[in-house]
Amino acid sequence: MSWLMNQRLSRPLPILAALPILAALPILAALLCTGSALAAPAALAALSSQDAADGLHAALSKGIDTAVAQLGRPGGFLNDPKVAIPLPPALEKADRAMRMIGMSGEADNLHATMNHAAENAVAQAKPVFKQALHNMTLSDAKAILTGGDAAGTEYFRRATGAQLTQRFHPVVAAATARLRLAEEYDRVAGKAAQLGLINSKDANLDDYVTAKALDGLFSRMADEERAIRRNPLGQASSLIRKVFGSL
Repeated sequence: MSWLMNQRLSRPLPILAALPILAALPILAALLCTGSALAAPAALAALSSQDAADGLHAALSKGIDTAVAQLGRPGGFLNDPKVAIPLPPALEKADRAMRMIGMSGEADNLHATMNHAAENAVAQAKPVFKQALHNMTLSDAKAILTGGDAAGTEYFRRATGAQLTQRFHPVVAAATARLRLAEEYDRVAGKAAQLGLINSKDANLDDYVTAKALDGLFSRMADEERAIRRNPLGQASSLIRKVFGSL
C-alpha cells in the first residue's frame, strides 16, 4: 500500500492496465475522509477492480455525452443563459450606440453567429475526450475518485484543452469569416489591445469565441459530474450507483 500511496511508478500506467491496483482506490478514498465518512470502508472494499474501473469510465462517459449532446444541438449555446457567448466586452459597450445608428442587425447577427459556431465546434470534442479517457493513468483515476466535485472535468481540461482549441478554432473562423462586423472588430480591437484599452485575449474574435466555447463545454461537464457525485443513487447506471455511492 505504501508503494501505491507514494505512486512510485516508473511511468504512468493506462487505467485499463492497472485494474488490480485500481481496486485499492476506493479504500484510499475512505482513508482520506474523516468523521462519518469512515463508516463506509466495508462497502468501498467490496468493490472489485473491474467495477471500480467500469464505474469511473461510465460516469465520465456520461458527462461527456450529455455535455456534447446538449451544447452541440441548435440553440445549445445561444438559448442557454449559463453558457451563451456574449459579444466581446469592447462590442458590448458599443452595442447601444450601434443600435442608435441602425447597426443593431449586425450586432445581433454576430452574436447569433458566434454561438452557432460554438455549437458546431462542440462536435469536434467527443473523439478527443474519448481518447483522453482511454489514456487515463492510475494516478489520474486516483485523483478523480478522491478529488473534488469536478475533478474529472479538471482532468479533461488539462488533458484536452490545447487539442480542443486547435479543433474548435477553424470551425469558429469559418463562421465569423462571413461577417463584415467580425473583420472590423479584429481590426479595431487589435489596435485597442496595443494601447492597453482591452485585454489582448479579447482582441481576436475567433480566439475569443473559441475560448468561450471551451469554457461553456467544461462548465456543462462539471455540472453533470457534480450531479453524479451528489446523487449517485439517482443515476440510471448500476455501476455508477455502486462506485460513486460508496465514496
